Amino acid sequence: MPKGKVTFDYHECKGCLLCVEFCPKEILYQDKKELNDAGYNIIKVTDMDQCTGCGICAMMCPDSVITVEVEKHG
Repeated sequence: MPKGKVTFDYHECKGCLLCVEFCPKEILYQDKKELNDAGYNIIKVTDMDQCTGCGICAMMCPDSVITVEVEKHG
């Protein structure tokens, strides 16, 4: 199974939760304690090892703040 890495531009994230809602691995969550500079709760990953790099979170993000990288094998 492919391995992915998800990163967020926390300065631009508005915490809309679309990425959380559509993640097929259910590894994204909204941190209720940490805010970005604009006062929005940021999104974090519970277990990056479970990320497959499918990119659904990035496709759903209306503000394009998510970058997905897929580890190449071979």
